[in-house]
Amino acid sequence: MSTDRAHAERLSLFAAAFVIARRDFMAILFSRSFFFFLLGPLFPLLVAGLAGGVGEKLNDSMRRPQLGVAMAAPDLDAALGARAALAGHLGDGVPPMVVLKRLAPGETFDARAALTGGGHADVAAVLTGTLAHPVLTGTKGQIAEWAGPVGLVAAAAVHGLPGPAPQVALQSTASSGASEHKGQMMTAQAAQTLLFLLTMLLAGMVLSNLVEEKGNKVIEILAAAIPMDAVFFGKLFAMLGISFVGITVWGAAAGLFTLVTGGSLAALPPPAVGWPALAALGVIYFAMAYLLLGSVFLAIGSLAATVREVQTLSMPATMMQLVVFFLATYAMTQPGSPAEIFAIVFPFSSPFAMLARAAQQPGLGQHVLAIGWQALCVLVMVRAGSKLFRKRVMKSGPASVNKAGLFARLRRSGT
Repeated sequence: MSTDRAHAERLSLFAAAFVIARRDFMAILFSRSFFFFLLGPLFPLLVAGLAGGVGEKLNDSMRRPQLGVAMAAPDLDAALGARAALAGHLGDGVPPMVVLKRLAPGETFDARAALTGGGHADVAAVLTGTLAHPVLTGTKGQIAEWAGPVGLVAAAAVHGLPGPAPQVALQSTASSGASEHKGQMMTAQAAQTLLFLLTMLLAGMVLSNLVEEKGNKVIEILAAAIPMDAVFFGKLFAMLGISFVGITVWGAAAGLFTLVTGGSLAALPPPAVGWPALAALGVIYFAMAYLLLGSVFLAIGSLAATVREVQTLSMPATMMQLVVFFLATYAMTQPGSPAEIFAIVFPFSSPFAMLARAAQQPGLGQHVLAIGWQALCVLVMVRAGSKLFRKRVMKSGPASVNKAGLFARLRRSGT
């Protein structure tokens, strides 16, 4: 035993963690239970499909498209005043207006560039020209729907109602910032849901493995031989590797099913960072979310002695994970708000919030900072969990034995 201990002491933290990770990874990968575990995600995939349908309906009503206005100051002010007056009588029949630019006399405005440039996410059409000769630019369906209300606004601004409505000139575009933003939100919702389901499905393996080894005293032998931090890191990364094996198998099955049925990712609008970057970020954020939740489950495992206690203690963590998911989903609909900033900074919701941000906003620099912050939180959580485990489990045996012997002696002396 002294030889083994001396050999273990020569191992660095990462070398010892690699030994534990390789041991757990090989033991689980070639077990019969893991084969049956791979069949488990059929039901979560069904739930993901239903959640995607519900999410699409939520996105339909999440933000009301706006009508951008770019006119000279007198016409612009008159249009806004007429719209406010008509909204009191027609309600939602009059589209909300947002000022894009107050034009100087003789200045022109490129409505098509404003719609397709992505700078105005909620603007579905643009009103330019004059109130006597208004020009409505947008997607074909949108301008057809808004031509009548825009004519009423122009008539109310020029003549007052009732009065003749001017002819609204229509200029159609292939897409608008609002439709593109809506599509990216659908992609963000799908990515968040998939990340949440995979994390909740796979993170439980960490807890069950720890409790099993804790029950048969294997974990205490490992902790006596190598640092507890190495044991925790090794188990986390072993389970992360097993999770990637499962995801690869499920992804291959889903890809084969997609080829057979003739479907494709074209059903989802492309994300802001592109599909390859989103896939890479999805892998990284899954790893961060898994390690963060796994570290919590390891700490819970240190507090539980039986499977029943595991179920009792893990329930609050599972419920909190649902709250975290809903927080990240809400933050996705409020870009730049305090809610989104909190979801990004809070470690457990950060992977979900940042993955949704990748689908909606270009740029990879922000993700480098977020991944670094999440990795730091993983390190802190694992060290805290290992200390808790050492305090709760690795207690010296003589103290409890001496206490029991003291009570026995007291009973004998009493007799």
